[in-house]
Amino acid sequence: MKTTNTLWQRLGQFSLLLGAALASQAALAVNDLPGGPAVRQIDLHPPVTKIATEQQWLHNFMLIVCVVIFIAVFSVMFYSIFKHRKSVGAKAANFHESVLVEIIWTIVPFIIVIVMGALATKTVVAMKDTTNADLTIKATGYQWKWGYDYLKGEGEGIGFLSTLDFTQREESNTGKPTPVDNYLLKVDNPLIVPVNKKVRIITTANDVIHAWMVPSLGVKQDAIPGFVRDTWFRAEKTGDYYGQCAELCGKEHAYMPIHVKVVSAEDYSKWVGDQKKALAAQADDPNKTWAQPELMARGEKVFAEKCVACHGAQGQGGAGKKLDGSPIVQDADKNKQLQIVLNGANNGQMPAWKGQLSATEIAAVVTFTKNSWSNKTGQVVQPAEVVAASK
Repeated sequence: MKTTNTLWQRLGQFSLLLGAALASQAALAVNDLPGGPAVRQIDLHPPVTKIATEQQWLHNFMLIVCVVIFIAVFSVMFYSIFKHRKSVGAKAANFHESVLVEIIWTIVPFIIVIVMGALATKTVVAMKDTTNADLTIKATGYQWKWGYDYLKGEGEGIGFLSTLDFTQREESNTGKPTPVDNYLLKVDNPLIVPVNKKVRIITTANDVIHAWMVPSLGVKQDAIPGFVRDTWFRAEKTGDYYGQCAELCGKEHAYMPIHVKVVSAEDYSKWVGDQKKALAAQADDPNKTWAQPELMARGEKVFAEKCVACHGAQGQGGAGKKLDGSPIVQDADKNKQLQIVLNGANNGQMPAWKGQLSATEIAAVVTFTKNSWSNKTGQVVQPAEVVAASK
């Protein structure tokens, strides 16, 4: 009797746990994300390029062919098993081969493969044709963020890093995320491109192999250190389209989203103009001498935009090294920290900021870290010192 009661108690506990799990799933329920994943999605993302449309058609066609083959093969097999079963007196035939059967099972698969290959070739060739692009953008994979540089076309010279939204990253750490449709897909700086323009994407990486993938655009291209690969897309509809790094690239692989924002030609030109103005404003005179409070204020903004995702709002670390109380940050030799910020460290886990930030921005953020939290060094780094350390 005692054993029976224990069994019922365990069943009751299991029911409670199952109910709690279902309730938690209901609490985290979200909606379809236009341009991204959908709830209970079983098909590919809705295509917004001709290539993606052809990919979806090929996927469905191949699926139908495979289903037909499956049904045909297993129908013959089960019919043969049922028709020639021993219980109805069937006797096994005694032969070694059938020339006709072997011809059929050689020719039919050959024809199927040729047809499938012929239909796919057109799309595959088109996917590789990156000529005559209206816009060329280099996408560089870092552990764990994307860097975008506009190399050719309207917007040439613009460059920035795209990192997962810090709030969503922190919510992931706590295990209690806010139920939003774009969870772990929101970035601080989306890639902006114009609609109905051929955009060539050149991919490479700074550390390990990454992969730039946006399903709605029909694009997936590996980003390999030391190599340059390319792909392209032409979005036919404005909107937001989401993807992720599709190559296992380390412990923060899940936190490397891609957000492509397709806008009208007019809005794109306006965005380019705003970015050019911002770049001009950042082009400070490297020979200017700054007061510590000015550098601290400027450095706090740079840290919040570029560094907080890895090093934490209070410098306590996370994906990156702890800065609060760091011996390198507190070292009297300012050049030690400067070289790490300029050239990176830990095989690219700390990216090289030389060329990504101006001398003034680097001086400001180093000054900020040397005088924030418990790091009360009193040290000030001037832009001229950054220029000298960069040589």
